[in-house]
Amino acid sequence: MKLDILAFGAHPDDVELGCAGTILKEVSLGKKVGIVDLTRGELGTRGSAEIRDQEASAAAKILGVSVRENLNMRDGFFVNDEAHQIEIIKMIRKYQPEIVLCNAVEDRHIDHGKGSKLVSDACFLSGLMKIETELDGEPQTAWRPKLVYHYIQWKNLEPDFVVDITGFTDKKIEAILAYRSQFYDPNSTEPESPITSKNFFESLNYRSRDLGRLVGLEFAEGFTVERCLAVSSLADLL
Repeated sequence: MKLDILAFGAHPDDVELGCAGTILKEVSLGKKVGIVDLTRGELGTRGSAEIRDQEASAAAKILGVSVRENLNMRDGFFVNDEAHQIEIIKMIRKYQPEIVLCNAVEDRHIDHGKGSKLVSDACFLSGLMKIETELDGEPQTAWRPKLVYHYIQWKNLEPDFVVDITGFTDKKIEAILAYRSQFYDPNSTEPESPITSKNFFESLNYRSRDLGRLVGLEFAEGFTVERCLAVSSLADLL
């Protein structure tokens, strides 16, 4: 299955928190979108890998994505080496996306920056014909995505561009709330973490509103880029 967009996250819920509004909008426009989670989030303070599996599946249905896979890398301990790059390359060649979305280039959680660089490097390497990979016993064709964009996570990085997600924020929050084990729950008896506070959850809408405010929109999500952006006309800018 060829996809238009393939979104990677170091953990289940990274994609939802970083770019769910954008994914929902692209799906509504008829784009085929998929998600690949690198780990099962087994080191998360709350819940378990099995619970996160169920939550990720529920979130995928809400987002309307065509496919969601998990590479079962070690949460907290995966590295950017050949073995891990090959696993990413197989996914890129399997789905042949035009656009790849991935973790923030810099963030509080060490897996986010690692995942960002790992996916970015694999996107380049995936286009090299002399790197041979197989999937289900069949050789794969080299494929390099045209664009790699990094969504913004915990840190308030300066975006290179924003996407108007007005009209999709309620559904975005619904997808995030599929991960009920991970976020604010006043009745939970599990340990607290930076993402379980009420303030963190409320900040999700605030950030979207603030990014929208900066460009005259109601809600927006921000991304950083790896190369210069180009438009065919000045009128292409909102």
